[in-house]
Amino acid sequence: MTDALHAELDKETVAKAYGRWAPVYDAVFGAVFEQGRHAAIAAAQRVGGRVLEVGVGTGLSLPYYSSDLRIYGIDISEPMLRKARQRVTEYGLDNVEALAVMDAEHLEFPDASFDVIVAQYVITTVPNPEATLDEFARVLRPGGEIVLVSRVGAEAGLRRALEKWFAPAARKLGWRTEFSFQRYAQWAEKTRGVRLIERRAMPPFGHFSLIRFTKGDGALNGRDAAAPARAVA
Repeated sequence: MTDALHAELDKETVAKAYGRWAPVYDAVFGAVFEQGRHAAIAAAQRVGGRVLEVGVGTGLSLPYYSSDLRIYGIDISEPMLRKARQRVTEYGLDNVEALAVMDAEHLEFPDASFDVIVAQYVITTVPNPEATLDEFARVLRPGGEIVLVSRVGAEAGLRRALEKWFAPAARKLGWRTEFSFQRYAQWAEKTRGVRLIERRAMPPFGHFSLIRFTKGDGALNGRDAAAPARAVA
């Protein structure tokens, strides 16, 4: 991982980009990402309890969560959240605790506040992905899960070349095209108490994956390079 990767995106660029996306986001991405969205919701519901959805956006997922789950949604874009609040009102979603502007890298919650952290199409859009994942692990309760739907970059071949070619334009749109699965796996290996339990390809074209981590009952916050190797289900 290089400093250049950290420099590719900054919070202001991402917030502005998604502010521009807000009016058309549902029409452009609603159907395209539907299968991944429902897979993430199903994973969260198997755990149950209190859910933090990071990058809740316009709230496309909110009506599909079971009413017995308590949902707290955050996003860096106020224009996106305005649409999410309208959706909560329209559907009468009483299980949504709050929707707030918040930086995913600096979550304003105490340790062990949530049973599930859901982040759909988020990790490749934040300036510091590993620091953001650290925050997810911090606010997750022991026994809980981090559920991601996220881009996984190609390791070689034509798609890898196309991702590199498109990378500058993608940054202006608020996301990365190049992001290897190894970064997710290495983060889990170095984070004490966290274990990678699933990777499953998601449409469109398998460019995205459902990625799940669990936090052990004896987990400590922070990173531990001496953590044992993790098995992948």
